[in-house]
Amino acid sequence: MLQFLKKIFAFIPFRYKYQQECISITLIYTLIGILWIFFSDRLAYLLSPDDTFFFMINTYKGIVYVLVTSIILYVILGRLLKKVEQSEKYNLYLSYYDLLTGLCNRRYYEMEVERLDAEKNLPISVIMADVNGLKMINDAFGHHLGDQLLQKVAEMIRARCRKGDVVARWGGDEFVVLLPNTAYGEAEKVVDRIKEDCGRESLDMIHVSMSLGWATKSSMDVSFAEILKNAENAMYKHKIIQNEGLRGNLISTIIKTLYEKNPREEKHSERVGEVAQKIGAAIGFSETETSKLKLLGHLHDIGKIAIDESILNKEGKLTEREQEEIKRHPDVGFRILSATNEMPDFADCVLSHHERWDGKGYPRGLAGCEIPIEARIIALADSYDAMTSERPYRKALDDAVVLYEIKKNAGYQFDPDIAKAFVVHVLGKPWD
Repeated sequence: MLQFLKKIFAFIPFRYKYQQECISITLIYTLIGILWIFFSDRLAYLLSPDDTFFFMINTYKGIVYVLVTSIILYVILGRLLKKVEQSEKYNLYLSYYDLLTGLCNRRYYEMEVERLDAEKNLPISVIMADVNGLKMINDAFGHHLGDQLLQKVAEMIRARCRKGDVVARWGGDEFVVLLPNTAYGEAEKVVDRIKEDCGRESLDMIHVSMSLGWATKSSMDVSFAEILKNAENAMYKHKIIQNEGLRGNLISTIIKTLYEKNPREEKHSERVGEVAQKIGAAIGFSETETSKLKLLGHLHDIGKIAIDESILNKEGKLTEREQEEIKRHPDVGFRILSATNEMPDFADCVLSHHERWDGKGYPRGLAGCEIPIEARIIALADSYDAMTSERPYRKALDDAVVLYEIKKNAGYQFDPDIAKAFVVHVLGKPWD
């Protein structure tokens, strides 16, 4: 029966949500009616011991049919209506709650503002909270960890609020709390307790950090929008103070996590930094500029944090899909480093360290002097270390082979002037 209905449904275009259920009910009811017409007389005849009883059954079989089909219809419609009720409840939940955190959403918050903005609830305090470094965490560790962080923050805020308070997710990484009958000093205590919780909480080596601001409405002469704006301004002031130090800590955490995922990467980055520093000195960079190159060597592969560990540590040849995955790391590294005001130059160099002098590199296909000079230096240092280091799938190349490869690719993969300076002044070998 169900298979038969499914075959019918396969040819029917559904235009509204419960059309399939309606067709099912109609078909079942029709089928029962047809079966009753064909078999009711035979059934009555089989059940009747004599003609009198047969005529009596025939008299009342219409009533029996109505009763039986009504019961069946009641059961089927009951199941459908239960489905409708559950759907309505779910839609209502979606209208007023945030699926990720389980908190109220902005729409519900705005309704609560209208309800609570009354004389009897004064003073009303508002707390605004913003999760620090969420974009960097999403870029480095993936949105799954970012979502877990938002859930943890939601739990922390909710745990420090009373039953009658309204805790809502305001936007992507922002939360808002309405505290009726709460003075400014009391709201400050709530903020302090949330900050204390932040100091104790971490998620996969990431310390939970929030910027918080608060304001209080003590008179009905002041609009609620102004109070919210004051709380938001206070939050952003705290965010400016906190963010630079936090981003530096996050970058350190990302680097540390990368080295734990792939211990070989730490030694590689150190060697690239040292070689880049020597190249910089050879072409006349100042001490400050060569120090920057050394740090850039440590940071150039930071984007590999977003690459699956199994790909980073794979001993055999990478598949085409895995190679494409690896090629994402300059872009990921750029997004991580560009999140801090201290490293915009580093970010651009990290993005460009796999570009080629002939324009056949990635991710942007830059050529020649379009590529930042620091990125050109890192590209050569990176390739030199790759050739002179032992890999799971091959031994380190001989010095003569390495020298040949650098000369051969000068003007193609490498900046020819930088390649020549490296061979002559760093390796101490003749160019011709």
